[in-house]
Amino acid sequence: MTLLPPQRTHFLDCCSTLCVFLVLLLDVHGEDASSHQTGGVGSQCGEYSNQVMENGMCQLVATLPNTSGQRCPDMFRCTDEVSYWLHENEERKEQILSLRETISELQEDLRNHRHRIKVLELQAQIHNLSRLVESVRRSPGCMINIVRTSSQMSAEEALHPDVRNCPIDCASIYYNGVRHSGLYTVVPSLGAIPVEVYCDMETEGGGWTVLQRRVDGSVTFDRSWREYKEGFGDLHSEFWLGNTHIHDLTSQGDYSLRIDMEDWSNKHKHAFYESFSVDGEDSQYRLHVSGFSGTTEDSFSWYHDMQSFSTPDTGNICAEISHAGWWYNQCFYANLNGIYYTGGRYSPKEKNPLGPDGIVWYSWKDSDYYSLRKVCMMIRPRTFRPHMSP
Repeated sequence: MTLLPPQRTHFLDCCSTLCVFLVLLLDVHGEDASSHQTGGVGSQCGEYSNQVMENGMCQLVATLPNTSGQRCPDMFRCTDEVSYWLHENEERKEQILSLRETISELQEDLRNHRHRIKVLELQAQIHNLSRLVESVRRSPGCMINIVRTSSQMSAEEALHPDVRNCPIDCASIYYNGVRHSGLYTVVPSLGAIPVEVYCDMETEGGGWTVLQRRVDGSVTFDRSWREYKEGFGDLHSEFWLGNTHIHDLTSQGDYSLRIDMEDWSNKHKHAFYESFSVDGEDSQYRLHVSGFSGTTEDSFSWYHDMQSFSTPDTGNICAEISHAGWWYNQCFYANLNGIYYTGGRYSPKEKNPLGPDGIVWYSWKDSDYYSLRKVCMMIRPRTFRPHMSP
């Protein structure tokens, strides 16, 4: 077979080469040997013709197209790109595996970290309990020991105080002859866990266990559910005793509630409720309060009785707006854990445009936008009778 000179048979790219191969294949299969274009691609891959010479040799003539403005697909370049992306894919797989291993290691570190935190918390609880036990032991007639029932149990499970003849509230301490207000340790009969409380031995005969106090705004009451559950603040100034402790105290008998209040004109008023108790955490510390009397109108029991406790992190819109934990309805007429506003009166445009959030007792000022100066909530048994001072 005789080919034309190189300048006519020089193929510029893979597509032209493929066209020549197609021509040869067609000749082998007996296609017409006259001059023609390749089927369907003649304008892209040029023309060719073949004929038999006088000497019996086969002559093939091919004319290449003008490729200055276009190119046929480069199959070899495509293959390189596929190889590149396959390689990239393998690298991504390796990176993903590496990330999974890193995440697994971080999760293990987190579990170990949480375990260490739990151990530290238990150690702190044991330390605090031991301190409370020592203070309770100083109470008249009180006997208390820490009993570990099993060496294989966790510290939290094995810690069972053995309590005998210990004061269960400030009224018990009062009956034991103590007449001075201050910090004391009591052991609620149901909870059997010592708790330090502030006892008011002066107001209306004494014997009051203080649950809450606001005096100067030094402690923020915009707290989480856990903080309200366990208690926070300083027993010497502002604090919340803790919903669990309030439940334990009010579950061991019939208790009354007294709320003392003071405005920014140094006027004092109080509200008294014959019956007061709080359910456990499984009922969201639901409130039971009734039997109002006092020197101000009731803003608490008629609207908040039977309400569950809410905090800003529980999703309750009233708690979020009020920045406090309380027995909210829709939303409140009393909000004694609200924001402390110096001077009393505040505007919704100042800090919280969504609604009132101060220390409010609505009926006193007939306003949601007056924040009280001082508040104190305290309880004692309904059957309490003060003794004459010795």
